[in-house]
Amino acid sequence: MSERPVLLPYADPAFLADPFPLYRELREEGPVRRVVAAGGLDVWLVTRYEDGLAALSDSRLSSDVRDASDPRLLAQLPGTERESMLSNMLRSDPPDHTRLRRLVSKAFTARRVAEMRPRIQAVTDRLLDAIAPAGRADLVADFALPLPVTVIGELLGVPADDRLDFQRWTDRMIMRGAQPPDPAVVDEAWQHMRAYVTGLIRDKRADPGDDLLSGLITARDEERRLSEDELIAMVFLLLAAGYITTVNLISGGIAMLLTHPGQLDLLRSEPELLGSAIEEFLRYDGPVSPGIARFAREDVEIAGTAIPRGATVLIASAIADRDPARFPDPDRLDITRQDNAHLAFGHGVHYCLGAPLARLEGHIAIGTALRRLPGLALALEPDGIRWRQGGLRGPLSLPVTFDAGA
Repeated sequence: MSERPVLLPYADPAFLADPFPLYRELREEGPVRRVVAAGGLDVWLVTRYEDGLAALSDSRLSSDVRDASDPRLLAQLPGTERESMLSNMLRSDPPDHTRLRRLVSKAFTARRVAEMRPRIQAVTDRLLDAIAPAGRADLVADFALPLPVTVIGELLGVPADDRLDFQRWTDRMIMRGAQPPDPAVVDEAWQHMRAYVTGLIRDKRADPGDDLLSGLITARDEERRLSEDELIAMVFLLLAAGYITTVNLISGGIAMLLTHPGQLDLLRSEPELLGSAIEEFLRYDGPVSPGIARFAREDVEIAGTAIPRGATVLIASAIADRDPARFPDPDRLDITRQDNAHLAFGHGVHYCLGAPLARLEGHIAIGTALRRLPGLALALEPDGIRWRQGGLRGPLSLPVTFDAGA
């Protein structure tokens, strides 16, 4: 394996539009590859499926960024709020992770998520009612974004008038380009978010409701199962993680169909394939790219490669999910694919808690859009789609046309 780190060119529109040729080269060069990732970070990229699967369950690899030796990782967090931002289940390891996850896991069981189907369908229909008469829309801004923002806002008990604010603050805190986010912008956004969440918690304490946030406050105040910082971090995590990747799943899934007309025609003729189509969207071009970061607690060896303590290890689910050793003909979008145990939602104790909800929202949103928007087509050439930068993968906008008034 070459020791020369390869730059992942996040500022290059051609790479953003189609990173998979470079990903394929990296995987073919070896199972572990040093690369320069977003923000100039030097990371060890795990490129193959079986190695990635094992790494995601390896207790020597931590989710806590404080185990990283590169000071730039912590420097990207708001300076005065690092502990608050890190006190969440995404950035913690057992036993803290186990305790925090247990507090919210009941809200995301398959049964509880299934109970949300009528409300998700109603929100979907309302959004499509608004755009159907025009015959054209941006399916990100007009549909894929407001749907999951509304759903997670209602689940947590966030007032409807406040949801645009938390979406805007979250957007400013997330790395979107080749350079790290401006610390001043991140600090300002976090201060707004923390002040808002603190006020929301205060209001819910005074007037609790039948929502997830009220239940978390009870766990904090009466049962003492989490600290105030953990409560605030949990709310922020659920607000942010509860919509960002689902936006990308919905908009990216529709984009994949519109750029693969044979698959679109097949799905229209056999709508019962929508479940397997969702899994294929997640495998073929999922909402996180290149993958999931971990930090070596000690010197470790992965696939014969020695990785030093403190190194950042990027388990590249987007690359591993096109590993030909695991998926036949991996660079072909195939909505009939059955053996599709992709890594888009992770694996092990950190397997995405919101996976059932994301799948349901994707299923309802994409299926309903295909029924309600006949003649759906891109309003620009496929190479004109602009894509997110950094570690998230999805269209920034998706201009489309369709038969008006359907």
